[in-house]
Amino acid sequence: MLNKPSKIFFSGIGGSGMSAIAGFMADRGNIITGSDRTFDENPSHALIDLLKRKGITIVHQDGTGINSEFDLIVFSTAVEKSQPEYQTAQSLRLPIKTRPEYLFDITKEFKTIAVSGTSGKSTTSGLLAFLMHKLGLMPNFIGGGRVKNFKNAKNLGNSISGESDLMVIEACESDGTIVNYLPKDSILLNIGLDHHSIEKTSEMFEKFLKNTSGLKIVNADDPNIEKITIKNAVTFSIDNQSDYKAVNAIYMPFNSAFKLNGITFNISIPGKHNIYNSLSAIAMLSEMGIPLGDIANALPQFRGIERRFDIHLNTKNHLVIDDYAHNPHKISCLMQTACNIKEDICYIFQPHGYAPTKMMKDDYIAAFASNLRKSDHLVLLPIFYAGGTANKDISSYVLAEGVRAKGKSAEVVEERRSVLERLDEWTNYIVFGARDETLSDFTRAIARLLEPKNAIN
Repeated sequence: MLNKPSKIFFSGIGGSGMSAIAGFMADRGNIITGSDRTFDENPSHALIDLLKRKGITIVHQDGTGINSEFDLIVFSTAVEKSQPEYQTAQSLRLPIKTRPEYLFDITKEFKTIAVSGTSGKSTTSGLLAFLMHKLGLMPNFIGGGRVKNFKNAKNLGNSISGESDLMVIEACESDGTIVNYLPKDSILLNIGLDHHSIEKTSEMFEKFLKNTSGLKIVNADDPNIEKITIKNAVTFSIDNQSDYKAVNAIYMPFNSAFKLNGITFNISIPGKHNIYNSLSAIAMLSEMGIPLGDIANALPQFRGIERRFDIHLNTKNHLVIDDYAHNPHKISCLMQTACNIKEDICYIFQPHGYAPTKMMKDDYIAAFASNLRKSDHLVLLPIFYAGGTANKDISSYVLAEGVRAKGKSAEVVEERRSVLERLDEWTNYIVFGARDETLSDFTRAIARLLEPKNAIN
């Protein structure tokens, strides 16, 4: 499949997983065309230029960009079969695959390391790929987040094409297809509430690990991982005993450090959750025969993933951060990390999707109620709707009411500009939520408006 150039169309190319595969296949000499309804709605979208610079053609998502010359049409799972492009591909009898199906086909041609878990897999897969790259292993990489170290004028940062037969992927459980992967090695970071119930997610991860033929690196501190059956696992931890246990952890505002087997490891990203992410990558590389000292030398050079604790402004008076946190576990990790840095934080959260918001409602409320301090405030934006069919039977107002019932400060703001008009009410802002690229633009706008005040002060 990868040995001869093909002409491939990606419908929904703007998604993180789709753009990663499209970019990877473009780097391997294939002719790539793609479309996305987000691009149709926003022709100045920043991703369009990045994809074009990689040689990818972008067309409208109306079916006219597909013809009989394509060897394959790859659809995002977010693109409904009723969409014109799907109908066109069917009418032309072109081969069709979903993104997970196509990623599975690609991974079969490599010695694949699959990184899984309901939180942290983008950072961990990106970190692992970066470390392998720095250590001369020449890996291939298809991820979900954009690795800052990999990003340049022709690379989004979420994929690299290497010269080895090693492949690192982010294995997402959201659509259930993770049970079909057959990785050589795998990492399981944690199990929490996200796209599915914990019970269903646990079943999927258990089967995923059974399908792994080689190394199985798992978190010995996660109580839900303890409940599933895993044979011959290599473990990492901070609290419990394990094969790779971090000791003497130091949590600084914007970075962390710990010791493992007498060697000091420094990471340039903050929070206990990122020590877990780093430990899993260290364990994998060590089990592959890489000396711990070599890993420790490379680790501080990792600059992180876009929209993961991205600092847009950091002065004496103000801190403005953009983050991808969108499930209760990620939100708790984000807020616990931020609490160690500043008081008086205005958290601005945009829930993603009506069904996920309804399923996670109680856990969202619990996460916010547990982590908001008296000096903090929560602003909820309307639920992000990416299109398609959805039962809109919940709103951000339900979350706000639940948080206020727990005695914490929360409100819903329908228009973002009203936040920009009230920036004097708090000194620090953290904007977070999944998938919506405009949240980063919103964060930048907050930082720009606060910056002149800092110059005066």
